[in-house]
Amino acid sequence: MPKINTKKVLYNLRWRYVTLNNVILAIAFVIGANWVWGSIEMMQRNYTLQRTLDLRQREQTLAELEVATLAFEKRYYESDEYKELAARQHLGLAAPGEKVLILPPAEPVEPTKTAQVRPIKSPSNYQQWMNFLLGKNRRSLQK
Repeated sequence: MPKINTKKVLYNLRWRYVTLNNVILAIAFVIGANWVWGSIEMMQRNYTLQRTLDLRQREQTLAELEVATLAFEKRYYESDEYKELAARQHLGLAAPGEKVLILPPAEPVEPTKTAQVRPIKSPSNYQQWMNFLLGKNRRSLQK
């Protein structure tokens, strides 16, 4: 086995591969890779910021809807219609010409014992597929 002369190898590497063109290409590759990496990081940051912005906008819309709902409820509770209904329900009052029917409190009803119902055993997913593929379901569909 011949000895590899390290000086020859270094000389060949230096003059064949470490040329000005190769050095410029390596620098351009590093700059391009850095630019791509920065672009990807910026896109990820923008995506995250957009998600948080969308979440905040949804929360704001929900809060506005809650405020509007509460305003409607407030107006309803201040209305004469609600006052009349509350007086009828809680105080047992009635409008002129109406009669009030007061019923005793309802007694709890005990559930009656019914016949035990057996659950229908459905075939497994595998069995359903085999029935489908082998055409066994066809007979039940024709009836």
